[in-house]
Amino acid sequence: MKVLFVTGSRSEWGYIKPILDILKKKRIKTDICLTNMHLLDSFGSSINEVKKDGFKTNEKIYMALDGYNTYTMTKSLGVFMISFTDMLLRIKPDWVVIAGDRAESFTACVVSAYNNIATAHIQAGELSGNIDGQSRHAIGKFAHLHFCANKEFSNRLKKMGEQEFRIKTVGSPQLDELNFINNENKKKKIFEELNIEKLKGYLLVVYHSVTEEFYKTEKNFNIFLESLKKISLPKIWILPNNDAGSSVIKSNILKKRTNDIFIFDNINREKYLYILKYASCIVGNSSSGIIEAPTFKVPCVNVGRRQNKRLRAKNVIDIMTYDKDKIAQAINKAISIKFKKSIDNIKNPYGDGKSSNKIVEHLLNTKIDKDLFFKEITY
Repeated sequence: MKVLFVTGSRSEWGYIKPILDILKKKRIKTDICLTNMHLLDSFGSSINEVKKDGFKTNEKIYMALDGYNTYTMTKSLGVFMISFTDMLLRIKPDWVVIAGDRAESFTACVVSAYNNIATAHIQAGELSGNIDGQSRHAIGKFAHLHFCANKEFSNRLKKMGEQEFRIKTVGSPQLDELNFINNENKKKKIFEELNIEKLKGYLLVVYHSVTEEFYKTEKNFNIFLESLKKISLPKIWILPNNDAGSSVIKSNILKKRTNDIFIFDNINREKYLYILKYASCIVGNSSSGIIEAPTFKVPCVNVGRRQNKRLRAKNVIDIMTYDKDKIAQAINKAISIKFKKSIDNIKNPYGDGKSSNKIVEHLLNTKIDKDLFFKEITY
């Protein structure tokens, strides 16, 4: 068996690395299609993280056109579609595995389906608040096997007419590594390396552009930035992904940074998880505050509609409107002793950290035949 994984961003690498580790031990042949942000110096060249984790990085597709607006974003997908088709013809995998809801995942799924290659989708059936949500559900109609983090997501796929044998409730594989983020010596070493060892409390800030609100990006972001100035804690910023509007956000962060801001283009997943675990709060609109932060009992202030209606634990405080006072009030509430005590016993609705083994077993034991390829709608 040969399995091809597709990843275009640092977040997806967190989904697939634990699965790749297991397949490597089982000596299952794997390839990794690295594309989009992994290959961009301006976004941290996270391909280096893949190399350090001991995986081959010879399968690369350069796709990202400069400009980072809606037009360059969609043109980039066309570049990827053509190149990925050639890659499939050359590699001839038995399975293509994709994760999440990004546009390159959707494009890969379409190409795989049209070329009659079995396709599995991690994080299937979830809700997202912007066009990524549409991408995720479109993937659901093309993919042959759905790996869901929660029964709610599995039920959504059933309502979409997906056959029950295709739907597997397994949890979120990116939680599998969180149980190992507990080494004080490792934490000390990482914080010293990043020059943040003197911080006693801090906000982790991860804020991405929202494609549908492209023309409001600067206005909304500046309101968000002003709200953070009302909070006395230092801020650790992880710069955004390369969706339309990202260059506006990045330039404003760099232009308006103050002495209490620490900025990182990209850091490897282990370092990121240690920063998240010890944060006073994660602020912004990243799925990390919703999916990963509950495991660490870290409060999250989620701003805007990017994660709208996504299943969340009680660690999340939502502020839908861009109002600097309301955002600041929510952050102050989140970092209060009272709120932190209130989330001491929460459970992560996205799984128990034992998902990757389940996913591997389903990949190895699912028969690739006409029943898998010929999808039927159940309604």
